[in-house]
Amino acid sequence: MFSSFLQSNAFHFLSETGIVAKLVLLILLTLSIFCWAIIIAKWKTFRKLVTQNEKFFQFFWSNIHIEELSNQVDQLKDSSLAHIFQYAIQELQRLTENPHMSSMDKVDNIQRALARSIASETTQLERHINWLATTASVAPFIGLFGTVWGIMNAFQAMGVTQGANLTVISSGISEALITTAAGIATAIPAAIGYNYCGGLIKKIANDLECFSQDFMNMIQRNLSQNQGN
Repeated sequence: MFSSFLQSNAFHFLSETGIVAKLVLLILLTLSIFCWAIIIAKWKTFRKLVTQNEKFFQFFWSNIHIEELSNQVDQLKDSSLAHIFQYAIQELQRLTENPHMSSMDKVDNIQRALARSIASETTQLERHINWLATTASVAPFIGLFGTVWGIMNAFQAMGVTQGANLTVISSGISEALITTAAGIATAIPAAIGYNYCGGLIKKIANDLECFSQDFMNMIQRNLSQNQGN
C-alpha cells in the first residue's frame, strides 16, 4: 500500500515537471546507471584479485623454486602479483640467454621491467575510476541547475497569475525538489565508490611495490650464488 502510494506520487511529480527538468533527470539517471555499472564491475574485479593475490603470497613464501612457482601461478589469472611475477620471469629468461651482461645490469633491467609492469597493472585497475569522481563532482551541480530552473518557473507562474498560492507554484517547486534529490542521489554512491576503489587500488599498488622489492632480493641472491659457483 505504502509503496504504491510512493509510486503514484513519484509519477505525479514527474508528470508535472517540464522538459528541462526531465532532461536533467535523464542525464542524472544515465550517470547513475553508468557509475553503478563501474562500481559493481570493480567490486567483482577487486574481490577476485585480492583473493588470488593472497594465494600468490602463499605460493611465493612456500620456499619453492622459481620455475616451480611460475607453474603454480599460471592458474591465478586475475592476480596482479602473478602478472608482474610472470613478466619479470620472462625478462629474467631473456637476460639469462645473454652471457655477456653483468649481474648488475641484469638486476637493473629486471627492476625496470617490474616498474613497467606495476605501472601497467595500476593503470588497468584505475580504468574508469575517474568517471566516479567526475560524477560525484558534477551531479550536484546538474541537480542544482534543475533546482534553479524549477524555482524560476515557480516565480514565473506567480507573475503570470499574480498570486502565490500552492497550486500556482507546485509545478516549479516539484521540479526543484526532484532534481535536487536526484543530483544528491547520483553523487553520493559515486563519491563512496570512488573513495573505496581509490583506497583499495592504493593498497594493491603498495603490495605490488613490496613484492617487487622481495622478488629483487631473491633474484640478487640467486645471481650472487650463480656467480660464486
